Amino acid sequence: MTVMQHDVPGRHYRDVMGHLPTGVVAVGGLDPRTGRPVGLVVGTFQSLSLKPALVSFSVARTSGSWPRVRAGGRFTASVLSARQHRVCRALSRKAEDKFAAVDWTASGNGCPRITGALAWIDCEIREELDGGDHLIVIASVGDLAAEPGEPLVFHQGRFGGYREIGTA
Repeated sequence: MTVMQHDVPGRHYRDVMGHLPTGVVAVGGLDPRTGRPVGLVVGTFQSLSLKPALVSFSVARTSGSWPRVRAGGRFTASVLSARQHRVCRALSRKAEDKFAAVDWTASGNGCPRITGALAWIDCEIREELDGGDHLIVIASVGDLAAEPGEPLVFHQGRFGGYREIGTA
């Protein structure tokens, strides 16, 4: 099978792909060296399989937080609500203690669960696949729950919420 390769300019690629709105998910784990919470934000979190229950997301190879989460072998994914853009910003910055200004509790697997998130999913890392300049993470789902509310949405470099279109 021949794979077609094109030299697509990075900025153009980002501009076009920015038209696809994404959910905002905080991925939090515990650094096994320190026992402190570590995490990052992803916009690629998705359900991968029902049986077995699997999720996946992509993370940049350059991430400084992902290796620390990976080292613990598990994480809790928190689906952020429309009012949690400040949480997203706190967990997106490069800082030693991203959780200092974030309200969280320990999930059943011991990882940080963001207070007020719409949903949480406890996961165990299963494998990583090559995704170019990203890694594709596949994880098994252990436990999960959800609350009603509106999700935080990222679209064209901005945060917003979901609004249902009336049916006619």
